[in-house]
Amino acid sequence: MAFDVRPLTTDRFEDFADVVNPNRRATHCWCLSHRLPARRIEELGDGDRERAMRCLVAGDVPPGVIGYADGEPVGWCSIAPRSEIPKLEASRLIRPVDEVAVWSIICVVIRGGHRKRGHTLPLLEGAVAYAASRGAPAVEAHPVEPTGRMDTTMAFVGTRAMFAAAGFEVVGTTDAVASRLPRLVMRRTMGPTR
Repeated sequence: MAFDVRPLTTDRFEDFADVVNPNRRATHCWCLSHRLPARRIEELGDGDRERAMRCLVAGDVPPGVIGYADGEPVGWCSIAPRSEIPKLEASRLIRPVDEVAVWSIICVVIRGGHRKRGHTLPLLEGAVAYAASRGAPAVEAHPVEPTGRMDTTMAFVGTRAMFAAAGFEVVGTTDAVASRLPRLVMRRTMGPTR
C-alpha cells in the first residue's frame, strides 16, 4: 500500500471533508473548535463553519495535512505553528514548556472504515516531515496516558504510545485533562537531539 501525506490546500478541501465530515453536517467541528475562538469562526464563515474552514485553508499556512492510502483520503492531522493556533497560544492549561517555536498537533483523525489499518503512524510521520519542510524546529502534541479503556469520543487527542511510535518524547505535562486523564507534552525535535 502506498501512503502519501499532503498539505491541505483549497484543491484538496473535499478530501479533507471526506475524512472529517463525510456527511457534511453544518454544525460539525470542521476542526475549527480548538483552533479559533467562536467569534472568529463566525467572522470568517458568516455562521457557516465549512466556509470558515475554507477561509482558513486559503491562508498562507495550510492548517494541516491529509493522508492518502493508495490515493484515497483516509487521515487528517491538524498541525501548524503554535503561534498560529490562538486558542492553544492563549491556553492557561497547556502552556509552552520553553521558548522553542514549536509546531503543534491538535487533532488526528482516521476516516471511518479505515481505522486499525496502520494509517496513524505514516500520517504522523508525514505531518512531522511537512512541518520540518516549513522550518519547524520541533513538533509537539498533547496526548493522554490512558490507564484502561479510553473514552473514544476523545480519541482525537491521541495516546502516548501513538506519538512515541512516531519518535515523540515526553517533555512535560499540562494542567489540561481529557476523559479525566492528564495530558502530556510530547515533542519530536528536528535534526540532532539535545
